[in-house]
Order: sequence, then C-alpha cells, then structure tokens
Amino acid sequence: MSVFVALDFPTWTETERFLKDNDLAGVPVKVGMELFYREGPAIIEKLKADNHPIFLDLKLHDIPNTVHQAMKNIASLNVDMVTTHAIGGKEMIYQAKQGLAGSSTKLMAVTILTSMDDNVLERELGLSGDVEENVIRFAALAKEAGADGVVSSVHEVPVIKKHCGDDFLSITPGIRLADSSQDDQKRIATPEKAKELGSDFLVVGRSITKAENPRKAYEQVMKEWQHGE
Repeated sequence: MSVFVALDFPTWTETERFLKDNDLAGVPVKVGMELFYREGPAIIEKLKADNHPIFLDLKLHDIPNTVHQAMKNIASLNVDMVTTHAIGGKEMIYQAKQGLAGSSTKLMAVTILTSMDDNVLERELGLSGDVEENVIRFAALAKEAGADGVVSSVHEVPVIKKHCGDDFLSITPGIRLADSSQDDQKRIATPEKAKELGSDFLVVGRSITKAENPRKAYEQVMKEWQHGE
C-alpha cells in the first residue's frame, strides 16, 4: 500500500523546491499531464534518481494502435503505474497492456473521474445508469482487457472488489484530510475512510501540497492511512 503525493506543479523547478523544502525525498509521487507535458521523460529520470516510486497519470485515450505504441515508450521509463481511460474500450485497454509487455509497470484504467457525478454522466455524456453502475461496468471491462486495476473514488472500491476480486487493484484520488477543502472534486473521502473501504493506493494532492506544513500533512495522511487515527 502506498500514498502518492500529487506533484501538480507546472515546472521541475517548483517541484524540486517543494520536495526538498519539505523533506519528501523518496516518497511515492504522482506525475500528471501538467508536469509531464512541460518537462517530458526527463522529469521521470530526475525523480527516480531520488528514489521516488512513480505513478504516471497520463490517462491515454486514442485509437488502440496509437495507445499501444505510446505505452511501449512509457514502458522504457520503468514507472510503477500508468493510466489509460477505460471509456476507450476493451481493445484499447488490451493494446495498452500489450505495449507494457516486458516491463513491471502496472496498467490502471480510469473509470469515472472524481469531478463527475450522476448529473454529468446523464446530461452531458448521455451514459445510462448512475456513477456506481458505470464504474462497475468500466472496471469489469478493464479487467477483461488485462488491466491490473482501476482508478476510482473511494466510495466505489467495495463494489469494484466485489465484482472484480480483491487482487484487482484500486487507486483512489479525491483524498482529503478532515480539515481540507473539497475544491473541484465531488466524490472525496479521508485516508481513514479509504482504508476502511479497501483502497490499495491513495493519491493525495492539495491536502499536502497546499498545507501550511506539507511534511506534517503527509505524515498525518500516512498515520490515518496506516492506523486509522
């Protein structure tokens, strides 16, 4: 079980300063589109040099062959996990997994973004069923296609485990300490709640990066996650 700190910074300079100033060398980190698109693969090498486990959250979504070729390049980076969108379909997920063949990188499929709710799914995307039903649908599809697990909110973890098995991994963003703001996420939870519901990995961003004392906030997240306190 790991807690990944979301490095939602625009540049390596700001990222490096944050990690060094707050004594966070070696902690698991999430690199998303904002930072990766600015710095490229070099950001991964710099983080690996400081022994950071890395969750590369790029949410690839394209035709199967393009995703396959992209994943072949990502495989060479030797990150711990990478994401694709489950809504891209079974063949795309399968080709993503094939692109990672020979590497130890785990493929995680994004189900429904934690910024979405039933209203968005129905009125904007035209998807039948509520959030939970769609998460189950996409999780089952991802497993059939060979993904190692899915990204979902904490609240869907129990039904994912029920339908896909306990060994199907679940990584959950939208984690907030009790005194943190909700921001733009709708389906959030505390580390303690995530542990209770069976999450395997957590992603924590603003509760740590925007805290007055990020190191202390990280330690509090770990305490709640490991001990439920």
